Amino acid sequence: MPVGTNPDQIVSTSDSPDEHVTWIGRDRPGRIAPDQPHVQPPSPPPAQAPDTPALPPGLRRWLLPLGVALLALLVAIVIWRVMHPKPALVSLADQQSVPLISVMTPGVKPVTSSVTFTGAIAARYDMPIANEGDTGRIVAVYVEAGDHVKRGQLLAKIDDSVMVQQVNRLQASLEQAQAQAALSLAEYRRAQGVEAAGALSAEDIEKRRATSVTDAANVKVVAAQLAETQARLGRTRIAAPVDGTVLTRRAEVGQIANPGGEVLFRIESGGEVEMRGQLAEQDLAQVKVGDPATVRLTGLARDFQGRVRLLGAIIDPQTRLGEIRITLTPDPALRPGAFARGTVSVAKALRPVVPQTSVLSDAGGSYVFIVNAQNRAERRAVQVADTSDEGVVIASGLTGSERVVTTAAGFLREGEPVKVTAAPRTPAG
Repeated sequence: MPVGTNPDQIVSTSDSPDEHVTWIGRDRPGRIAPDQPHVQPPSPPPAQAPDTPALPPGLRRWLLPLGVALLALLVAIVIWRVMHPKPALVSLADQQSVPLISVMTPGVKPVTSSVTFTGAIAARYDMPIANEGDTGRIVAVYVEAGDHVKRGQLLAKIDDSVMVQQVNRLQASLEQAQAQAALSLAEYRRAQGVEAAGALSAEDIEKRRATSVTDAANVKVVAAQLAETQARLGRTRIAAPVDGTVLTRRAEVGQIANPGGEVLFRIESGGEVEMRGQLAEQDLAQVKVGDPATVRLTGLARDFQGRVRLLGAIIDPQTRLGEIRITLTPDPALRPGAFARGTVSVAKALRPVVPQTSVLSDAGGSYVFIVNAQNRAERRAVQVADTSDEGVVIASGLTGSERVVTTAAGFLREGEPVKVTAAPRTPAG
């Protein structure tokens, strides 16, 4: 048998179909050397099954019912999952959450419209008192700020030493002039007595008459000078012109008081006080003289009642404000100059009142959100009349029967569907 180049390959040239050919590689395990006889390897012994312990009879009795119960539970779970399929998953972008909101039906209630303004307490008749006489030095001051004074009571005194001497001199001159006038009159009367006898000429009699008239006129001149000096002397005594309270005192002993100069005293005439403030142009048209008003002072818990006494005749073109004055009952707590806040009641009407959180505003004005019949948010423009402790008074835009969103209205959009939690109705007053 010829041998090829590959020593591991054996090629058979036999044509007999019954002859088998075996391929044996160089590295094949179990390769039989040509000079060794073929030995069949021994077969491994058959594996024996381990001994299975026998189950107790009681356990074998419960295995069948337990298996039936587990099978029934599995069937029930399959049936439930078939009848209750899981909802289809929706992405967050496709989910539409309906907001849950609270609403209320405000109805209408009687409210009093009011106008509020600020100002200060002032004396109704604040009288400034200064030196009306000649320039002089103040030698005495008799009152302090806050004192109650009577009409004619002495407040201060200016040095009058020069004026007193002038008065004394003019009094002496008056007496001298009166004596001379009496003598001239007596001589004229004697001349008239001898006129019929011709003892004196008509010229002499006329001279005596002229002298008498001149001396009488001189008396009047000196008397007028004396009265003037006495009046100037009286002005050195600064007195209260009316009954009232001294508000301020600027006079000091040794101070030079000039006529028409600095105000020395300010007196509140009769103790009457009032509040003076500035009112907006649109509010001024609603207020009338005699309307009741309430005045509050900073730091005081109680209110002071009054009435509108005066409304300004003009409106400031720059600030668009007008003057208002509220007359008040005198009270020690009402000190002129104190800051005050006034409220004037102007009218009473039935209007809706909503919480302050319901009213929003933007460039288009004030508005609220209501829930319409289709449970959708609807914007409604409103006009605010006033604010009170109960809420915001609506002048127009609501009838009171709407469902008004109370909170979170700023997060709603026009036409957005909403879910309502409650709709209480406020009873009408």
